[in-house]
Amino acid sequence: MHVRRKALLLLVAPLLVLVAAAYIQWGTVGLPPVSLDPTWSPVTTTEPHGFPAWLRITHYVNLLFLVLLIRSGVQILMDHPRLYWNVHCTPGTEWLRLTPVEVPKDRVWTAKDDARHLSPWIGLPGYRHTVGMARHWHFLSVLFWVGNGLVFVALLFGTGQWKRLVPTSWRILPDAWAIFAHYATFHLPPEPNGFYHYNALQQLAYFGVVFLLAPLAMLTGPSMSPAFTARFAWYPKLPGNRQIGRSLHFLIMCAFLAFVVLHVSMVVFTGFARNMNHIVMGTDSPNPIGLYLGLAGIGAVILLNVFANWMAWRHPRAVQHAAKAIVAPIMRLLLDRPAPRAEFGRGDISPFLWANGKVPTCDEWKTLAGGDFRDYRLKVYGSVEHPVELSLSELRALTKETQITLHHCIQGWSGIAAWGGLPMAELVKLVRPRPGVKAVVFYSFGEGAEGGQFYDSLAIGNALHPQTLLAYEMNDRPLNHLHGAPLRLRVENQLGFKMVKWIQGIEFVEETKSINQGEGGYNEDHEYFGELANI
Repeated sequence: MHVRRKALLLLVAPLLVLVAAAYIQWGTVGLPPVSLDPTWSPVTTTEPHGFPAWLRITHYVNLLFLVLLIRSGVQILMDHPRLYWNVHCTPGTEWLRLTPVEVPKDRVWTAKDDARHLSPWIGLPGYRHTVGMARHWHFLSVLFWVGNGLVFVALLFGTGQWKRLVPTSWRILPDAWAIFAHYATFHLPPEPNGFYHYNALQQLAYFGVVFLLAPLAMLTGPSMSPAFTARFAWYPKLPGNRQIGRSLHFLIMCAFLAFVVLHVSMVVFTGFARNMNHIVMGTDSPNPIGLYLGLAGIGAVILLNVFANWMAWRHPRAVQHAAKAIVAPIMRLLLDRPAPRAEFGRGDISPFLWANGKVPTCDEWKTLAGGDFRDYRLKVYGSVEHPVELSLSELRALTKETQITLHHCIQGWSGIAAWGGLPMAELVKLVRPRPGVKAVVFYSFGEGAEGGQFYDSLAIGNALHPQTLLAYEMNDRPLNHLHGAPLRLRVENQLGFKMVKWIQGIEFVEETKSINQGEGGYNEDHEYFGELANI
């Protein structure tokens, strides 16, 4: 792992300043006093207290889905193990690199090459090139995590339990500082019985996790969605850009991890059996039954994670289809509406754009490339009234559109480039699809990672999107070999894997189930990517 010194200093400095201030206070005037309010007792308390059944249940459900989210999120991150503050993701500009590899300059190094292996003990599902399955688990988990959180917050405010979490006086700040100063200097302050009241630092921590970290996690996620940011071009500008949103999403995950570690540590150190009775049994007793049942609950969380890995490796198609049935309808509702044109200026064009995919090795493409694609013919066929074969010069003679847009890769990197080419909507007008056509299939000269012709498809409605382009130019020059010459697809409300390079032919079809393995694309067939690629 490599962290830029400035980034490390920026992240660590606030904590170091607070710890230093605590030691200075201790060394000069002594630690601030920590007193326990006499009303925080079983007899005199007037606040809501205890842990009702709904709170105990949502607490364990939250733990389960938070673990699934973190494990699948780390797996997604390792498919492009670099974090940036800039949107162009030029190698060497990352602030955090979770790989020992520096991008070699003496040969082609694709984003796929850059992905890292991750143990299935940590990642879900683990190993390398499993971003498709990791995304299914991430999105399935986030739906249930958010649902559980909404139930928790609704009941929190519906039962008065919110008074235990939400500060109602500024007095909480000096009280929290007093407790922090004790912990920072390794002095344990007197602890209230958490069944009746949290100390000030606990209350701030729990409030921050529920009302700050969780919403921020939900808000930074959509900043990485091509469809969402195409529809709301202002949204990624809130954090600054897509990569800042991705970095913040990662840092929020780290904050959740830090909270879990500290929270569990304090549960153990301040009376393990009694604390477990609080959250498991809802009683204030040192009886070990809560401890045993709580450990059994943690064991169940572990077993469910083992089950998730087993499903990912033994029944990946079932997981893919479950995500399609549960997640896809929600994503269609939120993201599949017509989007405005989200474009950039000339000054935003990236100095570097990661390459991906295998440059074709077939004789047909090599021969065409050797002749600068003068003999290239785009075959457009299928369920159309007017099938055509178009040369590059004929394509250029048709309507040309140019756009400067942001590429969103499923692996996490991004980049801005200027693209010129034929709008798919114009090609649709030319070939006139027959009634019943629902999809357009794009076939590549290139092979997929596991052999066989690469292809992908778009719904006919998405093909008609005003920013869907058959690009033959990149940054005002003919498309180069690495980025898809002679022709590639641009679909600005989709992730990059949908943008087929080195296009050989285009087929209009009524359905895609009869094509190869029937999932709608090569990566969908072989790496279990989602049918929708708008987030």
